[in-house]
Amino acid sequence: MRYPRPARWTMNWLRAARLFFALLLVASAALVACWRAGAAGEASKAAPGSKEAVTMSDRTYRKPSEEALRKQLTPLAYEVTQRDATEPPFRNAFWNNHDAGLYVDVVTGEPLFSSRDKFDSGTGWPSFTRPVEPNRVVERSDRTHGMVRTEVRSKAGDSHLGHVFEDGPTPRGLRYCINSASLRFIPLDRLEAEGYGAYRAQVEGRSHAPAAEDGANACAVPASGEAPGCQTTLETAILAGGCFWGMEELLRKIPGVLETEVGYTGGRTKDPTYRDVKTGDTGHAESVRIVFDPAKVSYAELLEKWFFRMHDPTTRNRQGNDVGTQYRSAIFVTTPEQRRVAEEVKARVDRSGKWRAPVVTEIVEAGPFTRAEEYHQKYLVKYPDGYTCHYMRD
Repeated sequence: MRYPRPARWTMNWLRAARLFFALLLVASAALVACWRAGAAGEASKAAPGSKEAVTMSDRTYRKPSEEALRKQLTPLAYEVTQRDATEPPFRNAFWNNHDAGLYVDVVTGEPLFSSRDKFDSGTGWPSFTRPVEPNRVVERSDRTHGMVRTEVRSKAGDSHLGHVFEDGPTPRGLRYCINSASLRFIPLDRLEAEGYGAYRAQVEGRSHAPAAEDGANACAVPASGEAPGCQTTLETAILAGGCFWGMEELLRKIPGVLETEVGYTGGRTKDPTYRDVKTGDTGHAESVRIVFDPAKVSYAELLEKWFFRMHDPTTRNRQGNDVGTQYRSAIFVTTPEQRRVAEEVKARVDRSGKWRAPVVTEIVEAGPFTRAEEYHQKYLVKYPDGYTCHYMRD
């Protein structure tokens, strides 16, 4: 059976309809692509911490094995990130750092905080108003040490970072109180080289976080009858007893000592150098700053079993062949309790009869501590045959 041919106008209509739908599909695809591009652009402009913020990088971060962590982290960083310790305030790496850059998890490298959101809280710990991305930091309830707090940890590495409090500057009102030992700092000019180029826009520019007013947070001034919101679980000692090379080499090996660094303290010159101190005219002493866990070695044990045995506390302004005020025996106390303990231990050592002459060790308030030049740090690790006059006496 034959069908009649469609009229010419019908054929033209069918061709036009096919062309129209084809153009419609192309146009729709273009519109979707434009919408996605625009959405991505708006997301990249969204302020970190806002509801519109998205992950700025799809880089994967993984927690290393326990064995690798032991090798990778300093003892202090391990205690803080893996065992929830809190480092001492004002005596840590980043509390007073004002450089532009990104703070990342010391364990995994996961981006956590921007320098633009860092502010001076007056607490002695690095403080931020928000994470660089909201999904990078997770919160947990913390009821340890007789306090009720909100702990913050890194998402990928589950590293203990610190705590978040609702007493920060406006408009967000949050204060992320973070341990320096949990962080690694990536300077602005190193972002691309270390794979963090996507965060440049969140880091560039001056900080927009205002400094807190004196007493404006629970860490600095707790309410009457209440424990402070932030409380260190570790302690700092500053000791002087001659050349700091030999002192540090013995102190760093003590069980419970987590970190040591050598430097200058007790004098008049601001930011002294070794060239200044070695003249003996600055009043500074070559000293060692020690961060230790008092649950493993008490301050009294540190002094009596170690400090008063590794040098001669009866020689004023001298240790061995090293002569000058910079080589004096001194304990620089950081709290009234340290002064009480130091005076008790000194008196006990003096009465013990182990030294033929009176103990002349000074006990004075700790002032500013200036870290010594890098070549002095762990000197006898770098140069095992280097000079030292320190050893443990019976």
